[in-house]
Amino acid sequence: MTGETSLAQFLIGETVRGRATDATTDALREAILTGFLKPGAWLREDDLAEELRVSRTPVREALRILADEGLVLKTTHQGTVVTALSLDDIIALYAVREHLEGATAKFAAQHRTPALISQLEELHQRMTAAADAGDPLAIASENRDFHRLLCSAANNPFLDRFMQQIENAVRRLPTTTYFAPDRDRTGLQEHRAIIDAVAAGDQELAMKVAMQHMRAALSVRLKMALQGTT
Repeated sequence: MTGETSLAQFLIGETVRGRATDATTDALREAILTGFLKPGAWLREDDLAEELRVSRTPVREALRILADEGLVLKTTHQGTVVTALSLDDIIALYAVREHLEGATAKFAAQHRTPALISQLEELHQRMTAAADAGDPLAIASENRDFHRLLCSAANNPFLDRFMQQIENAVRRLPTTTYFAPDRDRTGLQEHRAIIDAVAAGDQELAMKVAMQHMRAALSVRLKMALQGTT
């Protein structure tokens, strides 16, 4: 794990006593989610401790936590390796995401406020501008903010926790569906339907269109995978 950049760039919290495990866990998680630590990479405690300037204890604890999250796999004799997402994993991921996103939209419609609708409209405008500019990475960024806002508006801490795990898994996929032809426009249409249903307070419709949005995203994701672009 050497190169032009180091794992230390992912450290946000302090590695002082009492915070070292949290900081180490956050750094390693972000390194995996951003692809700095790629699927199949072996993680050796001594190397990680040296790069992050911590002892082996917080590294060991961090790897245990990340194993529980499914980001790494601890083997009996060989050590710890960054896990990869297979095609079956992607299908399973979106099967869960579809229902969670549906619940999120339903609860957001239930707890809607004028401020929420205004924020959703603003994000939709920014996503439209990014599509007009032909910037799929910017579209993907605005898309994440859109879904995070809906989750926050759902006002359900359990749902929020599960959705964070789903977002972490989706971030591990090497690219965004918005690189696919016409996905920027169809994605915008699907978001428009979600905003309108939430604004109307129609909980069942909001859930329905949000789930349709996820099914469409999965379809695009699978096509990209079969074409070798994800």
